[in-house]
Amino acid sequence: MSVTWQALRASTWFRAARTTRGWVGLVLVGVVTVIALAGPLLAPFSPTMLVGAPFGAPGGGHLLGLEYVGRDTLARVLDGGIRILPLAAIATAGGVGLGAFLGISAGYRGGAYDEIVMRTLDVLLAVPQIILALLLVSLAGASPLLVGTAVVLIHAPQVARVARAATLRAAQEDFVRYSQALSDPPLRIMLNDVLPSVAGPLLVESALRLTYSIGIIASLNFLGLGTRPPFPDWGAMINENRIGIDQNPWPVVVPVALVAVLTIGASLFADALARVTAGLELGSEGVVVKQEADGRDA
Repeated sequence: MSVTWQALRASTWFRAARTTRGWVGLVLVGVVTVIALAGPLLAPFSPTMLVGAPFGAPGGGHLLGLEYVGRDTLARVLDGGIRILPLAAIATAGGVGLGAFLGISAGYRGGAYDEIVMRTLDVLLAVPQIILALLLVSLAGASPLLVGTAVVLIHAPQVARVARAATLRAAQEDFVRYSQALSDPPLRIMLNDVLPSVAGPLLVESALRLTYSIGIIASLNFLGLGTRPPFPDWGAMINENRIGIDQNPWPVVVPVALVAVLTIGASLFADALARVTAGLELGSEGVVVKQEADGRDA
């Protein structure tokens, strides 16, 4: 038990969570996550049921009033997050995984393979995010699966560049050269030696990519490329209800606030991870962590 606890205390995630930025970010993300996951169970009405006149004011059991066709705003807000968070998490994992594989393999193998992979990814990087999404829509049609695929393709080139740079440094380490001298297969070296060495940068990149995923998915849903009516989605709700913001602002204000809080929270925790990884923790807590690390090195 003590070994497990010491390993937890030494982990980057735990150290980041102990910083002010880290715990504030986790709280913000946690609050919105609870709303998104538990919301469908707490909704007072069906999110697709018509219950009154469009843009009705709050009152009569409708705490946030009604939206553009007369459905309960609170019910749609509570039900809309479940279509953003899981998709953002899955798309982020896919983008980071694909980018890490391409970046590590290109950096370690080098040569023509490195050039082909990185130049291909440069082409994807040159295409604006929304243009890439619209191109996919024109080929396959709008759907949440398409939005997730677009996010994966948007993230993979950027993650690959980070992974490749970290791999080029790790490949010069003695333990990698030792494994090469033993004639270990390249795949085993990449998995057992290189990947653990680049895990820190990839961890920070994962948190950053999650932040971007939330914004990208909300933006694409705002454009009508994701969740299809009548099902609610925070991004789509902003677009649907903006024409009546002067009559009832809550169908726009609340989804905007939730997306903003989620993005800010993820950004704060990503920043905390970056500082911990770089050894830049601030305050007495960070000094203690750095001193402990220096003591172990000694």
